Amino acid sequence: MMLLPDWVRESRWVRIALQAAAALAVVALVVAGAWAWYRSQESRGLAALADATVLVQRAQGPDATAEERESAIKALEAVMADHPRLSAIPQVAYQLGNLKYGAGQYPAARGAYELALAKGASGSVRTLAGMGIGYTWEAEKNYANAAQAYGAAVKGLGRKDFLYEEALMAEARAQELAGKPAVALEIYQRLLREVPDSRHAEDLRNRVASLRGRTVQ
Repeated sequence: MMLLPDWVRESRWVRIALQAAAALAVVALVVAGAWAWYRSQESRGLAALADATVLVQRAQGPDATAEERESAIKALEAVMADHPRLSAIPQVAYQLGNLKYGAGQYPAARGAYELALAKGASGSVRTLAGMGIGYTWEAEKNYANAAQAYGAAVKGLGRKDFLYEEALMAEARAQELAGKPAVALEIYQRLLREVPDSRHAEDLRNRVASLRGRTVQ
């Protein structure tokens, strides 16, 4: 075994450097082990999600039964319970919300959509989950809360973004149903200004004409 020179062994700074190097080596080993564990858990979670997705696709088919929907719901809930750190948890929660909404379980669906947002849903999943929250409130005829949810979903979106028009139209519809025709009229007019070539333009103009008549009276 090679011995270090006396001046090296007696140097305080060299000892500190050697101790720091040893500590860094330990940290590197811990990080490598943690990364390997994470990748293993992620792989297992994705495999479980792939199995659950098969059931979800069956449950969303035109001839799906209540039993198939319930099996898919349980499979997604199991993925979330067994793999809480899975990177795809926002998507899992969103799919769970859709299934529960389809089953008429509106509070539970809303909870799943809210979980998707809380877990960091981004992009289209974020918008869809926000819209889903509005749909659950609207299904329960709580139009004030529905309008608020749709309004939250459209925040941060531009006129060319996915679901921008649908979110604004849903907000206007909910405001109208909540007994606020003037607010609904303003939203419809805003949409016509911002997206004049909207495929909903004719319907929007009809809504504007109808609401103008009601707000003038």
